[in-house]
Amino acid sequence: MLRQLPPMADERLLTGSGHVEDAAAYLLDADRVLLFTTDFFTPIVDDPFTFGQIAAANAFSDIYAMGGRPTLALNLVCFPTRKYRLDEMMLILKGGAEKAIQAECLIVGGHTVDDAEPKYGLAVVGEVHPTHLLRKGGARPGDRLYLTKLLGTGILSTAFKNDRLNDEGFAEAVSSMCLLNRAAAEAAVEAELKGATDVTGFGFLGHLLEMCVEGSLAAVVRLGDLPFFDGVEVQALAENVPGGTVANRDSVLPSLDGAEGVPAHRLLMASDAQTSGGLLLAVPPSKEAAFKEALNRRGQEAWAVGAFAEGPPRIRLLA
Repeated sequence: MLRQLPPMADERLLTGSGHVEDAAAYLLDADRVLLFTTDFFTPIVDDPFTFGQIAAANAFSDIYAMGGRPTLALNLVCFPTRKYRLDEMMLILKGGAEKAIQAECLIVGGHTVDDAEPKYGLAVVGEVHPTHLLRKGGARPGDRLYLTKLLGTGILSTAFKNDRLNDEGFAEAVSSMCLLNRAAAEAAVEAELKGATDVTGFGFLGHLLEMCVEGSLAAVVRLGDLPFFDGVEVQALAENVPGGTVANRDSVLPSLDGAEGVPAHRLLMASDAQTSGGLLLAVPPSKEAAFKEALNRRGQEAWAVGAFAEGPPRIRLLA
């Protein structure tokens, strides 16, 4: 669809038409790349303060996925002011503000629209040194794949909305969605990694395929190594699966090898649409020890889930 619009080109624009990146990247000078992104969505939890935290962490994630640090943000708020009390909207904003303080990012204003369904997020400006810029196309053959958060937020949130999961069963996923990807990004930059994205709406397999396409690489994934929250498989077997997850599975299926041997529910789990998911990082073997050490110092977990290889942009699935 974007190809139908007039092209926007500038020699300083590092994320031009034809490339898919997590944020726009614009070269300011030899030491600074400006990053710019936005994201907002409807509530994924009942508590308005927690919703604000999750939405802000999700918006900041695009900056972290490119190795940057968020510096300025604007609130984007849609709220049914005639239906709900404004103190609920204020709780959403306070949740976002708490995450901004943790990220050391200034929220300097925003825009509000009277809308029938609440929505919240941020427009975020960030900054990164050109040599630290992480890109989806930065992976190389032989790089190992690391994931920094558990998977399954889409399936668990659907189960929660359908009253098939209680607060206790949803709590671990909620905590994960509130967690900034700051530590993971800092570890990636310190280890001098080059390839990364974050796992959000297109799911693990969808975002991995983006990295394959951008890098003209194949990937091999061992499904048994993918980390999931407790209860995700039970809910997937019970068909508590969001429509976005099904669409993700259908979209990536033509680019998969070995899918015929994978149980249907496991393929959906690997395609699950995430909110505020972790970073997916390409780690050269020569950088692996330094990366793990940088993670450990920050108390950040990561799971090795596969590797990149030479070949056309496809994903080979192993048990």
